[in-house]
Amino acid sequence: MHNPTLSDFQEFIRERYHQTDAARGPARTFLWFMEEIGELSEAIALRERGDGDASNLREEFADVLAWLATLANITGVDLAEAVHEKYVVDGGPAGTK
Repeated sequence: MHNPTLSDFQEFIRERYHQTDAARGPARTFLWFMEEIGELSEAIALRERGDGDASNLREEFADVLAWLATLANITGVDLAEAVHEKYVVDGGPAGTK
């Protein structure tokens, strides 16, 4: 899968992990997601101190996106649709134009 769309990626995650993710449930999955956010935070902090590893930073971004897709899948949210509604149709958060 080269340069997937957001929908493609979410479906890929669903096909590969949904059974396990659904059994874990949203609350426990959210804890995993937050752990990945913490790892991304560490990678960014290392980068800011000049000690960062670009490969690790990319991996942590990818992990965060995968866990976000997982949460969306098990809660029935289509990420591409949500992004389109929020940022294209509605123009994004107030005060950002």
